[in-house]
Amino acid sequence: MAGGASAAKSSSTTGVRIVVVGDRATGKSSLIITAAAEAFPANVPPVLPPTRLPEDMFPDRVPVTVIDTSSSLENRGKLADELKRADAVVLTYACDQPSTLDRLSTFWLPELRRLEVKVPVIVAGCKLDLRDEQQPVSLEQVMSPIMQQFREIETCIECSAYKHIQIPEVFYYAQKAVLHPTAPLFDQEAQTLKPRCVRALKRIFILCDNDRDGALSDAELNDFQVKCFNAPLQPSEIVGVKRVVQEKLPEGVNENGLTLTGFLFLHALFIEKGRLETTWTVLRKFGYNNDIRLNDDQLLPPIKTTPDQSVELTSEAMEFLKGVFSLFDSDGDGALNAPELEDLFSTAPESPWSEAPFAIAAERNALGGLSLDGFLSKWALMTLLNPVISVENLVYIGYAGDPSSAVKVTRRRRVDRKKQQSDRSVFQCFVFGPKEAGKSELLHAFVGRPFSEIYTPTPATEERYTVNVVDQSVGTKKTLILREIPEDAVGKLLIHKEALAACDIAVFVHDSSNEASWTKATELLVQVASHGESTGYEVPCLIVAAKDDLEPFPTAIQDSTRVSQDMGIEAPIPISTRLGDFNNVYRRIVRAAEHPHLSIPETEAGKTRKQYHRLLNRSLMVVSVGAAVAVVGLAAYRVYATRRNTSG
Repeated sequence: MAGGASAAKSSSTTGVRIVVVGDRATGKSSLIITAAAEAFPANVPPVLPPTRLPEDMFPDRVPVTVIDTSSSLENRGKLADELKRADAVVLTYACDQPSTLDRLSTFWLPELRRLEVKVPVIVAGCKLDLRDEQQPVSLEQVMSPIMQQFREIETCIECSAYKHIQIPEVFYYAQKAVLHPTAPLFDQEAQTLKPRCVRALKRIFILCDNDRDGALSDAELNDFQVKCFNAPLQPSEIVGVKRVVQEKLPEGVNENGLTLTGFLFLHALFIEKGRLETTWTVLRKFGYNNDIRLNDDQLLPPIKTTPDQSVELTSEAMEFLKGVFSLFDSDGDGALNAPELEDLFSTAPESPWSEAPFAIAAERNALGGLSLDGFLSKWALMTLLNPVISVENLVYIGYAGDPSSAVKVTRRRRVDRKKQQSDRSVFQCFVFGPKEAGKSELLHAFVGRPFSEIYTPTPATEERYTVNVVDQSVGTKKTLILREIPEDAVGKLLIHKEALAACDIAVFVHDSSNEASWTKATELLVQVASHGESTGYEVPCLIVAAKDDLEPFPTAIQDSTRVSQDMGIEAPIPISTRLGDFNNVYRRIVRAAEHPHLSIPETEAGKTRKQYHRLLNRSLMVVSVGAAVAVVGLAAYRVYATRRNTSG
């Protein structure tokens, strides 16, 4: 495997902007002029204008603009602005002035951090020709502790503009640090490839392993070489590559060809030898950017939806995921355990389900395995919350179709209400209720977690979801997502006009043994219903009477009957998570979501508003009928008058 630097291109098409900073009289301007004009200047102005270096100066032929700066206090604001626009920084000191070297770690490097300049830094010791030869200094010895402290330093180099020593190299290293940065690929301390780099290279290896035998044959290696570097490998070169690997790493080559271990070893070797452009060429040919994520043009474009639409996976994507599940269920137990899931996502930049809200959102078996329903449910949740990230991960794990074919936008919820039927496969349920009502237990029970006697309040800032597949009585399957809305978060949620637009159904949980809990739950119900009426985003609502194993408060039946009748919704559904008696609550939630024109509560204000509109419409109708009668009467009179005039 071989590659030229010219094959690698920056993800940016605007060129590289290098800003040169350092103490006064350290040789900044002389360094720039000598690089651009290839001659040492007789007269140097205090600060140069932006200087463009010749494009043929470096193999990449990417435009390089160098910005000179003043280190005076009055120009500090302009300096900060230039640094924030830099792709790379060249930080100078004078080899004949040790104090300027000290200033790198006491002022300049801390200042770059303070300004949050997160770009590669090249330290350039200028005026090498003026150093006192009686005091020899080892650059490595001097710079090693500084580089340990400031990892942003990419390279250190000493140069002389007057003697033309290593002037182009300063800007070559700066340009190279931008186009082929070390940090995303390689851990300098551990001397190993970084995890995200390994994951990307593993995906590339799998894509090139056409016969899926776990090794790149000579033909596959040659195809890879042509794709990345536009030139075939000679048979002797292939033999040479495999010999290098086999000598250092016997398991890097087997009878079928170069293994993944060998492929990764080769890239680590290139990077150790300073040939980062080879690995970057490979990554960019396969669509990766400097963050080692796929470029936007490889992924799903932003999806346009109205607030009351959602995004679901298509049947094509679901079939792909079922195949992936079977492929990675290596022990054939019908569930994916932690190592199998890690293997599945080992070609993505990281596992998308390692953190909230996905980490504990789905049901797992006694051994911690994720069933097929649980696996598909997590994908449904990720697609609902962030379809672009969901499709990105589909591509990382091998989805080969057009990214747009993986998802579909659902019909608007207000259209569903008019049609009195929802054709969605995934429903989102907002779970409201006062503290200690049993909201969390409703979510936990949905994914098979055992009942806990210990009450742990859900923080108002936390978004907690659970998701599972619900079998309907007719044999169809729907995915239900329960989102807990802590009591303290309701006010903040309902500030937004479109707060309920994403909600297919709202559930209000109360502790059936506690009258105060019931009162608060009904207050929340009225609050949510009022918000829906005023914004046009009405949602079906159900009341859940939790803790049915406890003695109900005295007026529970009368109160619940009155509220449900007054608001036109179903009577509360009694459940007991302690006893495992759920009264088909999840199926009933889905059924209500499927018929979004039913179970919509009406507040007194809403009824009054409706009655007013009804009266107004009736009045308008009377007026319009009266007007119509008048028009007919006028027409009849005109006919009569015409006839009379004619007969007269």
